[in-house]
Amino acid sequence: MKINNKLLIAMSAGIIQLGVIGTLRAQETIDLNNVVISATKNDQKQSQTGKVVTIIGRDVLDRSQGKNLVELLNEQAGLIVGGATANAGLNKSLFMRGAGSSYAVVLIDGILVGNPAGSGSAFDLRMFSIDQIDHIEILKGGQSTIYGSDAVAGVINIVTKKGKDAGNSVYGVASYGTYKTYKGTIGMSANVDKFSYNIAYTQGKTDGFSEAAEPAGNTVPFEKDGNKTGAVNANFSLQATDNFSISPFLRYFYGHYDFDGGGYKDNLTNNSKIKHFNGGISSRYNFGTGKLNFNYSYETSSVGAITSGTSSLGEGKLHLVDLFYNQKLGSNIDVLVGLDNRATSSKTNSGPSVSTNLFSTYASVFAHDLSIFNLEIGGRYNKHKQYGENYTYNITPSINVVKQVKLYGTISTAFRTPTLENLFGLYGANLDLKPENSKNYEAGVDFSFAERKYALRVAGFKRDLTNAIVYGNVGYINQARQKVKGFEAEPSVKFGAFSLNGYYAYVEGNEYNVVTNEVSDYLIRRPKHIFGINAGVQATKNLFLSSFFKYNGKRSDGNFNEFVIVDLPAYKLLNFYGEYILVKKHVKLFADFKNVLDEKYTEFYGYNSMGFNVNAGVSFTIK
Repeated sequence: MKINNKLLIAMSAGIIQLGVIGTLRAQETIDLNNVVISATKNDQKQSQTGKVVTIIGRDVLDRSQGKNLVELLNEQAGLIVGGATANAGLNKSLFMRGAGSSYAVVLIDGILVGNPAGSGSAFDLRMFSIDQIDHIEILKGGQSTIYGSDAVAGVINIVTKKGKDAGNSVYGVASYGTYKTYKGTIGMSANVDKFSYNIAYTQGKTDGFSEAAEPAGNTVPFEKDGNKTGAVNANFSLQATDNFSISPFLRYFYGHYDFDGGGYKDNLTNNSKIKHFNGGISSRYNFGTGKLNFNYSYETSSVGAITSGTSSLGEGKLHLVDLFYNQKLGSNIDVLVGLDNRATSSKTNSGPSVSTNLFSTYASVFAHDLSIFNLEIGGRYNKHKQYGENYTYNITPSINVVKQVKLYGTISTAFRTPTLENLFGLYGANLDLKPENSKNYEAGVDFSFAERKYALRVAGFKRDLTNAIVYGNVGYINQARQKVKGFEAEPSVKFGAFSLNGYYAYVEGNEYNVVTNEVSDYLIRRPKHIFGINAGVQATKNLFLSSFFKYNGKRSDGNFNEFVIVDLPAYKLLNFYGEYILVKKHVKLFADFKNVLDEKYTEFYGYNSMGFNVNAGVSFTIK
């Protein structure tokens, strides 16, 4: 791996700067080991679970307002968001631990979200503004026992901002940057007596740049592919009695994206329009040592596109009911039992309306703080309208050898149901498809010293997937087998005002290759090697500075013009961020400098990626 002199100078300057001023002021830290993890449906602390959990805290999110959600997730160990640094109109594919983009579940406040109009039903990460997030919980490994279908590689739980502070407040963010990109957010929140709310609207627009790269010898410059988006996020909470709370929510997103005709292919008229609504209610009733939770969510989405002069429209709906009960048995045993039902339907302008239903029941037992031992064991039963029944389980022990050392591991199974397109689509539908099944293994160790000022987590994993759904010679079939293995190492250091977090992720495996229609011994668009370093310093009471460096190893991609595999070279990115707080913490100025070395690289074959770009702005809070 070669790192040029220009990069070494930039990295050295940044690190020296951070080191020199790192002794000026102690940085406020959050002990994430004691943050309650709501995505387990049992309100556990990290120290009480053997699952591999990453929490992106409010402090990190507040310092990421120059980014979008896709860019932030792309900086995490074991996660790759394909197209994160490409034009906004290009679809974003979430790869977790080497799995494809449909093998991870996204939750908002613990409730499943997706895109019922999409062919793969995966949630579009462009829909949610980073300004509306309180923190993010990432659970890696098979999570189907709690969250059912698609939770093969992990779960991402986006926890939204709530009206927590007493009284009323108005807040906002405004930013402008390269490619004539702007984003504005305005919101209100309140917490008065037993009622609270948070309501916000976000709008964005960019001229963008050409999604497709220009081929060698091109004489006519490709046109820019812009987009405009808008989103409303609102949640409310009423503590109706001492024991009963009810929390309605609603979200709406629209987006208009220009896109090109493919790799190295410009198009002046292609565009897509996305509309997405999600509304529902979350409620809880406490019984002293037990609590009953009821969630209902309704999602509807439409995706319309004009591609080479041909119009298409897909619409979908999802009704989700999730009811679960937690019971404490003494101080060390918790029991979780629940059921959920998912009714999904979709239609297109060229076909009839189709639907399916998935009903599930599940139960888990959590034993924690039994001397040095913790254990989670659970199972799930699923009944699908088309394919019938299947089961999953998980066994997750952990041992706190001493306060500073924890050993953990998991054996679990997970599954992914056939999509409506697989079962009923216009091309190659197959009603006899079975669910994809995986068996997952992981083990690791967590070291922490000096109140977690020095920490290291190392985790290895292995996943065997069977009955993979692929498009064969006569349509969709269950055929391919996927085996993936890898490991992640995540060191962190905090001293004084200085913090340093890093990661190295390795993954290798095989999968069905849609380019050559055969099983290959590599993973498309997923490098074997990735590492990143994030250094931050609270330079003064009001000034914070940070830098982020990431190395992406070489990988394979598909040339879909000629249907051959191509090798893409490794690349590296260096970013800088700074913020300054004014007016007693009510106003903040920020600037995010990305790809400061103006690295020329290819993320997807035939498509452009962002060169050096800047996003700067101001955020405020009025109470």
